[in-house]
Amino acid sequence: MATIVPLSAVDPKMIDQLLDAAFGIERRARTAYRIRHGAPVLDGVSFAALDEDEYLAGSIQLWPVALLDPAGRPHPMIMVGPVAVAPGYQGQGYGKALMAASLGALEAGFDDGAPPLPQVMIGDPDYYRRWDFTARHTGGWTCPGSFDPDRLLVRTGNPAILPTEGILGPWPR
Repeated sequence: MATIVPLSAVDPKMIDQLLDAAFGIERRARTAYRIRHGAPVLDGVSFAALDEDEYLAGSIQLWPVALLDPAGRPHPMIMVGPVAVAPGYQGQGYGKALMAASLGALEAGFDDGAPPLPQVMIGDPDYYRRWDFTARHTGGWTCPGSFDPDRLLVRTGNPAILPTEGILGPWPR
């Protein structure tokens, strides 16, 4: 089964090769890349999965982003993804293990009792529903590029804090 290690322990070139294999070389044109453009990957909550022979089987990256509301106020969020599993390893639980590691690290990182920031992603609603991701609160949100509104998902313990309208982008510097 998977061994989960910090993403920073893996050569970035290997991560790029994995992402190309999982999503194709045109992946950089996707809307998710525009949302997180220029943002640094969050090291403490981003991971890689190694198989039993210690080959890279998957990775997950989390990013600081914001929903800019109509008044121009940024609302901090964490973008989950890409969640990438090499084609030969898909369907074997690597994606689930990576999601559990990242979401668990987010939860554990708030020892002061404060809840983690809302998490947002573009993904399959049926698959990510098991972690409470939903499009129920994102109907008035937009993205810098084309996207399927049904695949713009958010996860939060308190939906009342979410703006009903806004555009997603990188966390302002």
